[in-house]
Amino acid sequence: MPPQIPYIIANEGCERFSFYGMRNILTVFLMTSLLLAIPEPLRKGEAKEVFHTFVIGVYFFPLLGGWLSDRFFGKYNTIFWLSLVYCAGHACLAIFEDNLRGFYFGLFLIALGSGGIKPLVSSFIGDQFDKSNRTLAQKVFDAFYWIINFGSFFASLLMPIFLDRFGASVAFGIPGALMFIATVIFWSGRRKYTHVPAGASHRDPHGFLKVVRTALLSQAPGQGRGGLFVAGLGMVLAVGALLLTPNLGFVIAFCSALVLVMGFGGVGAWMQLERARAVHPDEAVEGVRTVLRLLVLFALVTPFWSLFDQKASTWVLQADQMAKPEWFKSSMMQALNPALVMILIPFNNLVLYPLLARMGLEVTALRRMGAGIAFAGLAWIVVGGLQLWIDGGHAVDITWQVLPYALLTLGEVLVSATGLEFAYSQAPLAMKGVITSFWNLSVTIGNLWVLLANSSVKGAAVTAYIQSTGTSVTAFQMFFFAGFALLAALLFALYARGYRMQDNYRG
Repeated sequence: MPPQIPYIIANEGCERFSFYGMRNILTVFLMTSLLLAIPEPLRKGEAKEVFHTFVIGVYFFPLLGGWLSDRFFGKYNTIFWLSLVYCAGHACLAIFEDNLRGFYFGLFLIALGSGGIKPLVSSFIGDQFDKSNRTLAQKVFDAFYWIINFGSFFASLLMPIFLDRFGASVAFGIPGALMFIATVIFWSGRRKYTHVPAGASHRDPHGFLKVVRTALLSQAPGQGRGGLFVAGLGMVLAVGALLLTPNLGFVIAFCSALVLVMGFGGVGAWMQLERARAVHPDEAVEGVRTVLRLLVLFALVTPFWSLFDQKASTWVLQADQMAKPEWFKSSMMQALNPALVMILIPFNNLVLYPLLARMGLEVTALRRMGAGIAFAGLAWIVVGGLQLWIDGGHAVDITWQVLPYALLTLGEVLVSATGLEFAYSQAPLAMKGVITSFWNLSVTIGNLWVLLANSSVKGAAVTAYIQSTGTSVTAFQMFFFAGFALLAALLFALYARGYRMQDNYRG
């Protein structure tokens, strides 16, 4: 086991306390303090929109962090300097508790800092291993995910109490102090880390983007340029999405444009990829093919994130409608998620997976992830049923939320903890940061689906249809997202059957 691992694990535990400490009280703080000027009927929707816009930023900036790391500064330097930006964001939240612009600027800095380092810390762990000890890597990734939830558990439990008793400055200031401690711990191990040099993908004449460009622009005798046409169509549709900014808002329009460019561009490159063999070696072309296959899997995971991140918005708002002790705050229910993660990770590794192996069932990474998406769908069927119960005028106890939390958390362990090591192991050596960024981008797209769904139900036609079903808008959306995830799980399982696993650890 590499001796530098404890520095990274301890850093992550403090950083996750800081992040979830502020995130898990964000919706409540917006509803009860910062957005009081907004009429109460509209406040809930506005708070939900601000929350998911923030999450989109957190999981969009990994693209920037991965690019800066792989091309210029390396993982360690990028993590360290963006961690300082992260600390400044926490300071803004504590200082500008009554100032909308100052508070939103703090959220932007946290999104930039947290998002920028997010893909790098997990891939930095992978860099500490090579082919000789890679069997230990999944155990460390599980420990890494366990410590994330250790920090999240105490943050989810304590921060709502601090917000209620000591106010926003203290409640947002404590996570800032933990982030500063995390940065100091990470800096302390600087001479012990294995540092993979930056810039390899930039200097490589056969890098991913160069191969894709060759494939799209090359002509073949007697063949059309259908791939280039598809990629161009994606650009046109992306411009159309940006033109809808006044109606959709900048975040939805920009993220939709990004998805269109990536989706149509990837399909176009795949259609003409064989043409790149005239310019680039076979291994470079096959590397691009591997990455494109990987991005399809990531795209099929996005519905899971659209369900998972709503536990801090939609589920908290549902908990407000449920019967509970006077001292219990709705957002405290989120502490159940990391507590269950800390139980399920060792249970799965020590009991469940060995038991399934003895039964002759091989629990591969892709099988875990597909099952995890399905469990998330089941969780939302249960939470939708609870909402129907509430809408019927019944007093529903908050302990009923334990069941959907358990199902969603099992899905999280199967998808997220597995996906960290899967993304690293499948990425070519020169693209570790960028590919891990694409894994995090799947969370951005998942939250984009939430914003699009929320935007669609504001239309008169959709609202009228939902009313005709006899259910509330909230319950209808819950069952919609459940079906969305179950369909994605089916497509993921079908596509995964033809996926060829890679071993891209350094020699």
